[in-house]
Amino acid sequence: MVFVWLSAFFLLIALIVLVIYQLMCLADLEFDYINPYDSASRINKVVLPEFALQGVLCLLFLLSGHWLMFLLSTPLVYYNVKLYQQRQHLVDVTEIFNLLHREKKRRLIKLISLVVLLFLSLFWMIWSVLEDDD
Repeated sequence: MVFVWLSAFFLLIALIVLVIYQLMCLADLEFDYINPYDSASRINKVVLPEFALQGVLCLLFLLSGHWLMFLLSTPLVYYNVKLYQQRQHLVDVTEIFNLLHREKKRRLIKLISLVVLLFLSLFWMIWSVLEDDD
């Protein structure tokens, strides 16, 4: 049981790092430290790995029987699938300045939900370690 929580913890840390990286690229673009092409290409390189990690995390919760965590992570996976199907998952170089505020808001909401999942995962990991000691 601890292995599942430990895996979820590291997956969530990786997801948070990817989202923070995307936010940093958008902030660099906003303050004109980087050009739109470089920013868009850097963000687009990590979008699909982020989606894959989120899917693996959701699948891990489903297969391990942690229904609450599965239900909390499902909306993010649904949102990612919806973005992918509508071809809105990649940042467009020509529209990045017009959509900068929306893109930053999307990633901030993702970051907040991932941090909540991280704290819940950490809580359940500690709970399962203490429960195993009894």
